Amino acid sequence: MNQRERIEEIEKHFERASEVLDRLSSSLEEFAQVQESVKALEAYYGSEEWKKDFLDDEKGFLPPDLKRGVLSEDGVWNLLEEIRAIKERMQDLSK
Repeated sequence: MNQRERIEEIEKHFERASEVLDRLSSSLEEFAQVQESVKALEAYYGSEEWKKDFLDDEKGFLPPDLKRGVLSEDGVWNLLEEIRAIKERMQDLSK
């Protein structure tokens, strides 16, 4: 590989890393901003309010047009677990 080819090859790596870093930085900023929402979900999920809301949904007491993704046991649990896993990955990458 001659000098020009080497520089062109490394330039491709530089450009790719720069693009990914820009996207990651934006995503991390969004992730930081959503932490209050995550805390609210964690506090609600499994609380007495959530249990009552879940049971009322099971009994058909809630309006049919009400979005109720937060009453899905698996949906909220999976989201919170995914967030924990991402935080662990970020910690592992920082080592």
